[in-house]
Amino acid sequence: MLFALIGISAGIAAALLFASVTSGVWLSIPLFYLAPLPIMIAGLGWSHWAAATAALSGALGLGFVFGSVFLLAFAASAGLPAWWLGYLALLSRPVAAAAGDPQNGVSIEWYPPGRLVLWAAAVGAMIVIAAIPNFGLDADTFRAGLRDALSTVLRVRSEPSPGASAGTDRLIEILVNTIPPAAAVLATLTNLLNLWLAARVVKFSGRLMRPWPQLSSMTFPPLITAVLAAAIALSFLDGMLGIIGGIVSASLLLAYGVLGFAVLHAITQGTSARVFLLGLTYAGVILLGWPMLVLCLLGLVDTAIGLRSRVLAKRGPPTFS
Repeated sequence: MLFALIGISAGIAAALLFASVTSGVWLSIPLFYLAPLPIMIAGLGWSHWAAATAALSGALGLGFVFGSVFLLAFAASAGLPAWWLGYLALLSRPVAAAAGDPQNGVSIEWYPPGRLVLWAAAVGAMIVIAAIPNFGLDADTFRAGLRDALSTVLRVRSEPSPGASAGTDRLIEILVNTIPPAAAVLATLTNLLNLWLAARVVKFSGRLMRPWPQLSSMTFPPLITAVLAAAIALSFLDGMLGIIGGIVSASLLLAYGVLGFAVLHAITQGTSARVFLLGLTYAGVILLGWPMLVLCLLGLVDTAIGLRSRVLAKRGPPTFS
C-alpha cells in the first residue's frame, strides 16, 4: 500500500510536469524535461514497483485528461525510461569476496555506472527513433514531414520578402538534418541528469539503497566502440538507415563524452591544477559545446588503451574522496 501511494503521488507529479508544456510559457520547457524525475525518485527511494506505479498512473492520468497521444508520449519518453533506469540502478548480485575481506566471503556487486550511462544513451536513441513514424515511415517522407512541421513553427508562409524566405528555407534544411541527432543528445542528457538528480535527492534523504558509485572509475565494454563505429558508418548512408545511424551515433558520442569526464576526473586527482582544468573544461563544454568532442576522444582512447591505468601506474594510485 505504501509503494502504491508513493507511486501514485510520483505519477501525479510527473504528469503535471509533463503537461506543463501545454501552457506555452518558456518555463514549461525545463519542467517538461524534469517529468521523469519523480518516477526515478520513487524507484530509487522505494522500489521499481513504486516507479512502475508512478509511470502507469501518470500515463493514465494524462490519457484521461488529454487523450491517447499524451498517454503514449508520456509512457515512451518519460514513464518507461525512468522506470527502467531506476530498476537497473538498484540491480545487485552477491559475489565472492577477495581473500582477507571481512564480509564473510561474500560481497555485493551493484550495476556498474558505466552500463547505466550506456543504457541512458540507448534509451535516448530509442525515444527519438520511436518518434520517427510521426513524420513518416521512409526517409523522404520523414524529412518532408519534419520540414512541414518546421515551416509551420517558423511561419515560412508569412515571410515578408523573398530573400528572408530563402534564408529561412536554408535554415529549415539545416534543421531537418540536425534535429534527429540533436534530439538524441538531448534525450540522453535528460536521462542522465534526471537519474543523477534523483540519486542525489534519495541519497540526501537517506533512502538510497546502494552505495554512491565512484564515477571516475566507470568503464565501457570494448564492444561499444565497435557499435559506435558501425553507427557512424551507417550515418553516411542515404535513407532511413542513415537517419537511425546518426541518432545512435549522437547518443553514443555523448556517452563517451561522459566517460571522458570520468577519465579527466581520474587522471587529474592529486594534481595542483585540477580545479582549474576541470573548471575550464566544464565551462568550455557549457559555453562552446565543441570541447565535448575532445572528451569523446578521451573516452575512446581510455577504452582502447586503458589511459587511466597507465597514468595512475606512473604516479601511484590517488586517494579518492
